[in-house]
Amino acid sequence: MEEKNSPSNFIRNIVVEDLKTGKRDQIITRFPPEPNGYLHIGHAKSIVLNFELADEFKGKTNLRFDDTNPLKEDTEYVEAIKEDVKWLGFEWDGLFFASDYFEEMYNRAIILIKKGLAYVDDLSAEEIRQTRGTLTEPGKESPYRNRSIDENLDLFERMRKGEFKDGEKVLRAKIDMASPNLNLRDPVLYRISHATHHNTGDKWCIYPMYDYAHPIEDAIEGVTHSLCTLEFEDHRPLYDWVVRETEMEHQPQQIEFARLNLTNTVMSKRKLKLLVDEKIVDGWDDPRMPTISGLRRRGYTSESIRNFVREIGVAKANSKVDAQMLEHFVREDLKLKAPRTMGVLRPLKVVITNYPEDQVEMLEAENNPENPEMGNRQIPFSREIYIEQDDFMENPPNKYYRLFPGNEVRLKHAYFIKCNDVIKDQNGNVIELHCTYDPETKSGTGFTGRKVKGTIHWVDAKHAVSAEFRLYEPLILEEDQEEGTTFLDHINANSLEVVHGFVEPNMKEAKVQDKFQFFRHGYFNVDPRYTTNENLVFNRIVSLKSSFKLEEHK
Repeated sequence: MEEKNSPSNFIRNIVVEDLKTGKRDQIITRFPPEPNGYLHIGHAKSIVLNFELADEFKGKTNLRFDDTNPLKEDTEYVEAIKEDVKWLGFEWDGLFFASDYFEEMYNRAIILIKKGLAYVDDLSAEEIRQTRGTLTEPGKESPYRNRSIDENLDLFERMRKGEFKDGEKVLRAKIDMASPNLNLRDPVLYRISHATHHNTGDKWCIYPMYDYAHPIEDAIEGVTHSLCTLEFEDHRPLYDWVVRETEMEHQPQQIEFARLNLTNTVMSKRKLKLLVDEKIVDGWDDPRMPTISGLRRRGYTSESIRNFVREIGVAKANSKVDAQMLEHFVREDLKLKAPRTMGVLRPLKVVITNYPEDQVEMLEAENNPENPEMGNRQIPFSREIYIEQDDFMENPPNKYYRLFPGNEVRLKHAYFIKCNDVIKDQNGNVIELHCTYDPETKSGTGFTGRKVKGTIHWVDAKHAVSAEFRLYEPLILEEDQEEGTTFLDHINANSLEVVHGFVEPNMKEAKVQDKFQFFRHGYFNVDPRYTTNENLVFNRIVSLKSSFKLEEHK
């Protein structure tokens, strides 16, 4: 992995102080996803923060799956998350599941019951919600709140044995129904769910709630700094209460930071799953998705994502980051790595009438002018070539320097050509150009006789390899959602455009996930899903230029 700086932030400062004062003798962090969907770019921020913080101070980071809801979780998500973390460049020290600790959590719940700090409640979920109170009004105590310890122990054991239906009973903490913090108003600790769990099968029919399970998991694993996003700040008193009252030996510290929000981007696994389920996208790894797998398939590199996350930093206040900033970092990463080549996305045939009909010559082209070590390649040139349709205009405006009748341009790596005749079909559409070339103007020969203002790219028609190009725009239109609408009402109908064209013959050897810069079009990645031996498919990662300036962000 590349060298990195470790800029200070408030979390790092806490860690430094804890080690300095001896409050902690080792740093242990964790990345704790719930396996109910694929990871997205927001998770990358948490992954980089947790792993690199522990790595800097020679600590440990666990990968732990918070699998406490069997109705939404699946082994597919578990494997996808493991793949994403590894692809981002990180190796976990321990691999754990919340379900590994179900027996321990149950026993700790018994401790709470015996201390008079938890009770079995018969109220329904709706009744609990209605009696919870508001920010200005206290909640109402459940009529079952003062059950005896023995009765609660008996009912809780019978809950575990499966004697009750889903929703018939819950286990609640007994804290304070008048607390100004709604999270402390007797939160539910366990609910009944007769569902098969991906890890424990049908062993359990009661499952712990996240706010109860998470602090116990952290405490069992010896986590020192439990890093989470700001929406859990109000949950911290409950986190500390659970660790304290269940008499856990280790006391982790919960610290909250601002989550990542990107323009034109949905950052919710629930909403992303809806896009998949409604077939608005072709899967979790659709290149329009902000998932790690989607970004990988589109062509983003792990280095660019890590560098992006480091640059945005760690803050205490929520904000929204321009998605163009992420694009900036993939351009920066690829500019020295990606070979340059030529691809024609919307072909227009050109016949060079004064070029010998049976002749083919090989022209030399550099693979990356910014990285000479990548060497050169040979590209064929003959009488018929393809250029871009928009590199020709029959009646051009002023300062149009590409091809038009009577005008001369340079073919990249080749010769000057001049447009003489325009061939049209019966509907008046331009289908072919007849041009002449000047053999004295070959690239690399030092020709200085005259200059032209336009340079266009091309591929040789006889040797060209057909290809599909998939061009992307943001999936979500950035608009204030009107009342009564959802994010689905703001889907960009033009988020994907598929065009068919040609690439240089050397691209026959391209493998899935290979990345290239096509002259003038941007950076492209060979799509791993749709590419076959007979059909090359390229995803455009980003265009070449952007109005985004990193300095302005800083």
